Amino acid sequence: MPIKSFTPLILSLLLFTGFKPVPIKHMVEYVYVCEGPKSVVYHRSENCSGLSHCSTRTYKVTLEEAVKMGRRACKIEYR
Repeated sequence: MPIKSFTPLILSLLLFTGFKPVPIKHMVEYVYVCEGPKSVVYHRSENCSGLSHCSTRTYKVTLEEAVKMGRRACKIEYR
């Protein structure tokens, strides 16, 4: 049987077997933070001008982790 004849069958199986794509809310958003002791902000981009003031290293964390660390959104990027 040619592969083209399987396409409708596969689509039908996906539609009627409860196939569900991963909801967007389960996707993880990453942000960048400065390791400095006085740092209180998280940034959307590692190239944000606000991070240029960081005197220590910057690193990537999940948005959830940044909020748990007590960080707030960057006023430059999150207007």
